Amino acid sequence: MSTIKISIEVIDAAQEEEILIRCHQVDEELHRLVHTIATETSIILGYHDDRISRLQLGDIYYFEAVDGKVFAYSKNNVYEVKQKLYELEERYKEKHCFRASKSTILNIARISSIHPSISGRFHAVMDNGEKVVISRQYVPTLKRMLGL
Repeated sequence: MSTIKISIEVIDAAQEEEILIRCHQVDEELHRLVHTIATETSIILGYHDDRISRLQLGDIYYFEAVDGKVFAYSKNNVYEVKQKLYELEERYKEKHCFRASKSTILNIARISSIHPSISGRFHAVMDNGEKVVISRQYVPTLKRMLGL
């Protein structure tokens, strides 16, 4: 593999920021790089203990709607977010997040394992050890996103 040239150009604030990748071929390594850039640059405001925190999408394991509120679960904390679940789904569907049930959106990058269950549902074990149910109607979406 040849060395990669990295260039950074500072532009005027009125111009739109962009990342351009020039390559000989698109492979799995490049897809991982693009996913990392896309998820690490997505910021969500989370509310916890009277504080507002800037959360990176890559640090969020899943979103869950409970009693009309939406929460973001990270490794050690739970944050309330002001967006509706459908807004988060739409905003992050191209960033490896998917609807896993009526009340849950999972970050695929934070799933450590997946296990089928008897009823056609799947159970996802997240990197933090939490288990999340994937409803059977959303299993095909998960399989498609995983390339199965």
